[in-house]
Amino acid sequence: MPPQPSRPAALARQVFRGSEAVRLGLLSRHQLRGASWLRLRQDVYADARLHRDHGLACRAAVLRLPPEAVLAGPSAAYLLGVEHAASFTDDVHVLVPRSARIDSQPGIRVHTLGAAPALLPVGGGPATRAGDGRTLDGRAGGDRTLDDHPAGSRTGAAGAAADPASGPATAGQGAVERTAAGLGIIDGTAAGVGSLRWTQPAQAAWETAVWLEPFEAVPIVDSLLGRGLVTWDDLTAVTEHNADRPGGRRARWVFGLADGGAQSPPESQLRLRLVLAGLPRPVTQHPVRLASGLVLHPDLAWPAFRVAVEYDGHWHADAEQLHRDRQRLNHLVGAGWVVLHVTSRRLHRDFPAVVREVRAALVSRGWRR
Repeated sequence: MPPQPSRPAALARQVFRGSEAVRLGLLSRHQLRGASWLRLRQDVYADARLHRDHGLACRAAVLRLPPEAVLAGPSAAYLLGVEHAASFTDDVHVLVPRSARIDSQPGIRVHTLGAAPALLPVGGGPATRAGDGRTLDGRAGGDRTLDDHPAGSRTGAAGAAADPASGPATAGQGAVERTAAGLGIIDGTAAGVGSLRWTQPAQAAWETAVWLEPFEAVPIVDSLLGRGLVTWDDLTAVTEHNADRPGGRRARWVFGLADGGAQSPPESQLRLRLVLAGLPRPVTQHPVRLASGLVLHPDLAWPAFRVAVEYDGHWHADAEQLHRDRQRLNHLVGAGWVVLHVTSRRLHRDFPAVVREVRAALVSRGWRR
């Protein structure tokens, strides 16, 4: 059996500046190149046991950014719990005041805000080595140790105390900080190697709508709505607040396409593509009550025409799930519905034919454009 790698307790499951670890005598430069550590960015390393998700990418990015930088857009959505909002290899989106004078760099997309918002930490703070006045990110700190967390604490994927497989943080971590304009900018922090701060959910939704392509943005906004992280009133308020900013009209348009009833990103994409192809907007999870009293909820439905579309993802290959789906199909058809199924392959490779089939079904039931 090969020998187990040795890791200083202070660096276990941490993200840190390599130069500071060497300066503090925790590691040598030769040890930094070993299998125990993962190089994330220039001079930024992590315990190789940590799960490689977007939370890890965010933790690495903040160590190369000024303290006033705030994680935003899809990165904030990920930290709020929307796991599909960004992956380990996606760019980390940050918001900084124009006075910060920092440009985008590989893996980090920098967006500027004309007037600097209040960007004071909401809690937590940079972790430090006990008895030393420096943090591993090179900034002044207090006397908090790298592994000094309350018993049982869990800060999510972004925090130093998080289990490597714990996934993104959940809504409600951190407090809301208000700017002078009254709009929440910062929603949370996670104590770790450098504080993580992210924009509040409605602001993150607005940023996502402006910065990403619609087919990426709409599923994220759908999830923020579906998880109860934002409401339609929140989206209306943030749209009005940012009406004069570049991208204001685009955000309003994207929000108009969103629907919190979507059960998955592919369902969101299917609905969006059907609407943009000129078909009437379907209802998500419309309740269909059968004579037996059973209530079914097809993925997408046009109740006035009794037409439904079901999305079959990769997990539908499971035999038991396939059986249940076919049973649902039989019930819907028996109740007088036309039900069409769309697979992942057809969504991505044969979508024009899907549009023709759905249009034909709607026309056969009386729809006229």
